[in-house]
Parts: sequence; C-alpha cells; structure tokens
Amino acid sequence: MHHKWQGVYPAISTQFYEDGSINYQANRRMLEQLIEDGINGIIVLGTVGENASLTSAEKREFLQHTVRTVNGRIPVLAGCTEHSAGEAIDYVKAAEQIGVDGIMLLPAVVYRGTDREVLTHYQLVARATKLPIMVYNNPVSYGVDIHLDMMAILAEEPNIVAIKESTTDTRRISELYQRFGQRFVIFCGVDDIALESVLLGATGWISGLTNVFPRESVALFRLAQQGRLAEARELYRWFMPLLRLDTVPTLVQCIKLAEQIVGRGHENVRLPRLTLVGEERRYVEQVVAAALTNRPDLQALSTTAAE
Repeated sequence: MHHKWQGVYPAISTQFYEDGSINYQANRRMLEQLIEDGINGIIVLGTVGENASLTSAEKREFLQHTVRTVNGRIPVLAGCTEHSAGEAIDYVKAAEQIGVDGIMLLPAVVYRGTDREVLTHYQLVARATKLPIMVYNNPVSYGVDIHLDMMAILAEEPNIVAIKESTTDTRRISELYQRFGQRFVIFCGVDDIALESVLLGATGWISGLTNVFPRESVALFRLAQQGRLAEARELYRWFMPLLRLDTVPTLVQCIKLAEQIVGRGHENVRLPRLTLVGEERRYVEQVVAAALTNRPDLQALSTTAAE
C-alpha cells in the first residue's frame, strides 16, 4: 500500500486511564473520529504514542486493537524505536503478522550510532520483513542525521520506500528530489513547516496537532496541493500557534491536553512524563481557546478543501 501513502497522517496518541493502563475504548473512539474527519492514514506508537513507555506485550496488543478498529479503511504504520536491531526485528515481524501496512523506523535512539551503525540497523530490519518501511529522520531530537549519502545506500533496499523528513531544513526536500527523483515518498514531519514542505513537493504530512484539528489539517494540505496559496496562508496563520506545540520537549503532554480540551481524548500520560501544570498548562489552554474562538469556517474558506 506504500504507493497510497499520501496526505495527512496523525501520529496518534495512546490513551491511558488514570492508573496508567491503556484505555482501548478511548482509542477506538478517537480513531473513528479521525477517520470520519477525513485523515488519510495514521502512525501508531510513534513519539506522540509514547512508544518507549509501553512494554513489548502492550505494543503488540495495541497494534492488534488498532488494526482491528481501522479494518483496512486507511493505512496503519507502526512506529519502531527499539533499542537494538534484534529487538526491532522481533517487533517488525510481529507487526507484519498482526497486519499493519508499514513501519516507521527510527535509529536505536538510546545509543547515538555512527553512520555505519545506523545504516546496518536499517538494513538488518528492512531485510527481516516484507513490510514497506518509512525512514524517520529526526536529527534535532535523536542526534542522528540520515543524510543524502546514507539514503543513497538505503535506496538499494527495495522495501525502504519513504522518509519522514524532520530536519527542520526545508532545503532537504528539494535535495532528496534532486538526488533520487521519485524513489522515495516524502512526508513532512515538522508541524510548523508543513505548508512550506508541501509546496516543495512533500506528498504527506505526519502531524501531532492533526489529532486535535483534523479537518483543518486536511483542508490545509489540500489547499496547498491545489496551489490555492491565499487560502492556505490564511488557514496556516490561524494554525501556527497550535502547530508550534508539536516542536517543544513536552509535545506529547501539549497534544494530549489539547485533545482533552476539545473532547477528543484524555491528557493522561505515563511516567517519566507528567501532565502539564502552571504557566505551561495555562499557555496550552490559552492557545487552544483562542483557536476555538477564531476557528475558520472551512466551507466559506474553500468548499473544495472541505470535501
């Protein structure tokens, strides 16, 4: 299904009860709302999904629940951020049996590998599965840049088909197309450069705040693809304070609090994360309140974009 990987993909949250156990009912409700609102696919167990806070058994159970709930209606990509190649191979083999549509693969982030080590990690995992793989390149957060020369080597792996580009440098998108043409599907992975990235050729957007305002996210993406720049800029400017919440260290807590405010989820997180308090909490509440007060009329903005 990798040729269909395009459009807006929320990196969904993992919903918890107050005691820290997984709230599958809340996750099911959230998924149904997102699909109804027109998103094109999802990333499950990424950063926003608190991947590293779940046990191996919980990850597999969560993937099973998600695949059953989605039931083939949209692509489901599973984040893979295991600490060794062996653990990552076990994980992707299980994910393949469960029925996910692809893997978003990170380097082993606890140990900052050399180029050779990171390449070996990706090669070993890719060769252990038939699933299509998206490279997640996020040097800002993980300290490893999977640069163009590394991508040239990974291009030899037929099932490495996409890249989530999160360098924050939009020039990288043009460089990827210049070097590789259409070899990789390119997703923007940074919320507050989404419009710029789509205009430069990114055909997908993996987003945290899309969980909170999915219809606006889909409208922004479509307007950008249609070249309707005046309308896209208007919507983007409204969105920007929200999108910035996805670029701070407490992004998971910010997004989950925003989900709770708009009635799409709960803010409960697992340790070592703690829910927001004080000025940081008040700031998120103010940003969301302002967005709701000034929420654009998508039908008036662009009937085509809202379809």
